[in-house]
Amino acid sequence: MRVLLTTVLALILAACGDAKNGRADYSAVTVYVAEVVLTQDTDNPEAEAIAVSEDGTILQAGSAAELQNNYRGAKLDKTFAAATLMPGLIDPHVHMTLGAMMYGLDWIPPWDMIGPNGLVKGLPDKESLMARITALEAAATDGPLILFGYHNLVQGDIDRADLDKVTATRPLFIWHYSGHDFYLNSAAIKMAKLTPALAKDYHGVDLDEDGELTGRIYEDAALALFASVGPILLAPDHIAAGFAGYESLFTKAGVTTVAEMGYGLFGRQVEDGYLAKFYTDDAPYRLYLVPEHRAFAKEFGGDTAAAIAKLIAAKPRIPVLNQIKLFTDAAFYSQTMRMNAPGYIGGQSKGSNGLWVTEPDALPALMAKYWNAGMDIHIHSNGDAAQDSTLAAAATLSPPANGQRIILEHLGQITPAQIERAKDLPIGVSAASHYVNYMGEDYAAAIGEKVANITPLASTMAAGLRSTVHSDAPLAPPMPLKAASVHATRITRQGTISTPSERLTPQQALRAITIEAAWSLGLEDKIGSIEAGKRADFTVLAENPLDIPSEDWANIPIWGVVLQGKKHPLKRVPE
Repeated sequence: MRVLLTTVLALILAACGDAKNGRADYSAVTVYVAEVVLTQDTDNPEAEAIAVSEDGTILQAGSAAELQNNYRGAKLDKTFAAATLMPGLIDPHVHMTLGAMMYGLDWIPPWDMIGPNGLVKGLPDKESLMARITALEAAATDGPLILFGYHNLVQGDIDRADLDKVTATRPLFIWHYSGHDFYLNSAAIKMAKLTPALAKDYHGVDLDEDGELTGRIYEDAALALFASVGPILLAPDHIAAGFAGYESLFTKAGVTTVAEMGYGLFGRQVEDGYLAKFYTDDAPYRLYLVPEHRAFAKEFGGDTAAAIAKLIAAKPRIPVLNQIKLFTDAAFYSQTMRMNAPGYIGGQSKGSNGLWVTEPDALPALMAKYWNAGMDIHIHSNGDAAQDSTLAAAATLSPPANGQRIILEHLGQITPAQIERAKDLPIGVSAASHYVNYMGEDYAAAIGEKVANITPLASTMAAGLRSTVHSDAPLAPPMPLKAASVHATRITRQGTISTPSERLTPQQALRAITIEAAWSLGLEDKIGSIEAGKRADFTVLAENPLDIPSEDWANIPIWGVVLQGKKHPLKRVPE
């Protein structure tokens, strides 16, 4: 019945006027023919062709013969006759300004990373790390030096003494892979005007046995650094280079939609200025903004929900979603996500349980404030203790009056018992795509057997929790096919399989980067599948992912994308 209704709707939408003979005029309709169309519509999973209206709306997906018969006089476009069409790929959690900052820096990653300029080889131990830092310092021009990508669990511990051996005069800032930690040499500590007294105001200040700064500044304490590093990281030339690099990655990966999951963190006016300058109307991807609670509370005080509603009503050029980003705990990569006993058995948080960002007693009221205003909630909830707090707070909320949903972001840990609790609540999952691949083995040094509970998406899906994956770019490249591959295989970077029972089927993995990603953003009626009435957003692939092993998906050549009916081929590929 649904297929019949869809066909009828398609024909109604396509009726563009009457010709002299009384037949509808479909000359403004384009029928795209493909080798195969993977629609992600469960009632019509595969097709041969797609009819698209002049304004970029999907009219119908079906056989080529059927569509040519239904839309006589339509333009037949065979550009993709040998290609596979999918709904436009979605990365539902990125950070545009942060990414522009990081993509403009030199990297010192613990593992191979794909950046705007290609592959950056990993530095797998402290010796290679320090050699690279020394070489970059020697080649640098005058002024402070900021490097990104260090990870202690892979590359070993570093402190101010290590960095002072590189240079005693140049301020040297090492930005941890998580983005939540910095490591400073003595010159950088002096430049930032930091003293041990900072520990009275922030938890994230490491002191040695003598009460002196070790050089590690993390979580909210890192904000104290921005008076010194902010002018460098947010310099227009630096952001311009980083933003261009970011967009090139979207294009190469066939991404058509992204969401900034932390709008306002670096100052709304600053971010708006850069987005106005660098995100153009002809960009081959669509950007949405999700406000971050702390940033909006700083700007608007207690009236954040009303301020967001006013902002949405103004219909800005870049849409602001009726959603909020909250934090329960801290970072996975930093080993500061909040863990239940025994907590951290190794790593830089050994002997602790990690950090709360929002204390459990305060979380229910904070969530209710936005929930009762009719907003969806995205909540950074990483450790297993964080899941307990988030689920307890969610259970106190009233039933969703307007179909609201709570999205657990990242999901560094969740237990089977917690999944059972979540399935009775209006909860979905947006998991970090890369935790398993990058840290599925290494994190055992920090949390032991609990590595089995890292992003268990087969279990969340089996429980009925709608589940997607995201890059959290720049922490991983925004490559949805790679993300889907990771969770279809659970292959770690060392080549082993992390919790094989949590591997997704190929179809589940592809849905995670299309319709489930759209659902997490409340956009499932507009994008995410190829169905009548939705936007004509497609990613054009040279191969059908369902015909090849999922571990090879990241290597599928991408022709480009179609965004609301407009073709955007990669420049290196002729149309």
